[in-house]
Amino acid sequence: MHAQSQNLLSNIRIVLARPSHPGNIGAAARAMKTMGLSDLWLVSPKKFPHPDAEAMASGAVDLLDCATVSDTLEAALTGCVLAIGTSTRLRDLQAALLAPEDAAGKALTEAQAGKVAIVFGNETFGLSKEELACCQALMTIPANPDYSSLNLGAAVQVAAYVLRRMALEENFAEPELDAADLEEVERFYAHLEQTLIRIGFLNPASPKRLMPKLRRLFSRTRLQKEEINILRGMLSAMESTKTLR
Repeated sequence: MHAQSQNLLSNIRIVLARPSHPGNIGAAARAMKTMGLSDLWLVSPKKFPHPDAEAMASGAVDLLDCATVSDTLEAALTGCVLAIGTSTRLRDLQAALLAPEDAAGKALTEAQAGKVAIVFGNETFGLSKEELACCQALMTIPANPDYSSLNLGAAVQVAAYVLRRMALEENFAEPELDAADLEEVERFYAHLEQTLIRIGFLNPASPKRLMPKLRRLFSRTRLQKEEINILRGMLSAMESTKTLR
């Protein structure tokens, strides 16, 4: 494998949100290592560390030893420039779902500029709507519609394989110039929600009805750092105007 391909794969972060079965964590680690991925993050795992995770990891226990555990998905996305969520709940989503190849191409393009997270949800419930809202793109793995229940470890294996295959091809576009990282984007969303409440546009009792739609609106394009600064400057001016009145 060329150094560039390996560097791209090292910038791919696999995030497991609220995994309930420790064996699946081990299976995911094994799937990652076979494809040259090593950055594993766990969000509020039910049982970890655990002997079952080590048993299923086989020769990839080193990935478990180096795995980072966080309390929230937002924390697990720290330092990332892009997060791609996975989902099979087509009816619940208003955003387009990418095929694994398209998602991998997008991930590798942005991995040239920084860390990219591929986020997998809980084995039973998948990613919540709040967790999906933290992602800028969504991926689904086409499966038998009559039995689309894909094991977590198997899902990670499919995604990791496609990432490795496409990284070896070394045929992807240039990343967005000076794109804002996810921490900057989340601070913008928090500022936006705060401002909309203060000016009376957003009902503080039910902010979740409007904010996901605004997130989808802005996630259609990769916001640059300068654009974030402009938008937050506009929000600050709106707040000042409201205060003066």
